[in-house]
Amino acid sequence: MDEGFHYYNVKVDGGKFNDPGAQNYYGSVRWESGIEIPAHDQDFYALKDVPHGNVQQILFPSKSTGTSRRAFVYTPPGYEKEKSKKYPVLYLQHGWGEDETAWSNQGHANLIMDNLIADGKAKPFIIVMTYGMTNEVKFGKIREFKIDPFQTVLVDELIPYVDANFRTLNNRDNRAMAGLSMGGMETKMITLNKPEVFGYYGLLSGGLYTPDDINGKPKAKLIFISCGSKEKPDGVTKAVADLKGAGYNAVSYVSEKTGHEFQTWRRSLHELAPLLFK
Repeated sequence: MDEGFHYYNVKVDGGKFNDPGAQNYYGSVRWESGIEIPAHDQDFYALKDVPHGNVQQILFPSKSTGTSRRAFVYTPPGYEKEKSKKYPVLYLQHGWGEDETAWSNQGHANLIMDNLIADGKAKPFIIVMTYGMTNEVKFGKIREFKIDPFQTVLVDELIPYVDANFRTLNNRDNRAMAGLSMGGMETKMITLNKPEVFGYYGLLSGGLYTPDDINGKPKAKLIFISCGSKEKPDGVTKAVADLKGAGYNAVSYVSEKTGHEFQTWRRSLHELAPLLFK
């Protein structure tokens, strides 16, 4: 198996079961067993003796859906002590079949950030992770997904709540959106619809931008596009070359010897984070 994290289950007499000896993670639209294949580069998301940030659950009101919705918020080391300091924010989306727990549990986003900040490689910023769907879309029907309801939740409800309850730098130049797989699709749609809201874009195995997509819109400060080498890396590198040729600040990253999986996305976040909010 490829290095990194993988979902799995056990089949017994035609039934699908979780492994009772393993931890469960929300993926594949269910809580499923997960296995970690030790990676040669796992040090960047290892739990180390460095200052740690905090991941907390928030419940925010959503008038558009008539519910309270959940998000997880990573605040960097020192957030609780430096009461006057304000921070940029990355809105980071999961993939299809996963939920708002994925980037912390499977992705180790908080540990990646802790280690980068401790090494002086990334600027401290807040990460907000919320559920990316307002309606359930069945397997194989992702093309039927409509972005408008989630865009309303994110832009009109979650962002104002975060800005009101956390010490954020509340402007486009200090706000980023990125996502893996379906979360990348959502990122592309929302950043094209609301380019005045986000200044930094990240698609992690989640599609491409072309110069025609963004021509005439407020210019992004950074466009980051990545994938695994077992996916379609030529498309990623060509898209970024085209964007650079059109005058955009674009960066590509290809994760070696990985496919559509969390090791690709962990590495991608590790590459993206130091580029944000410069």
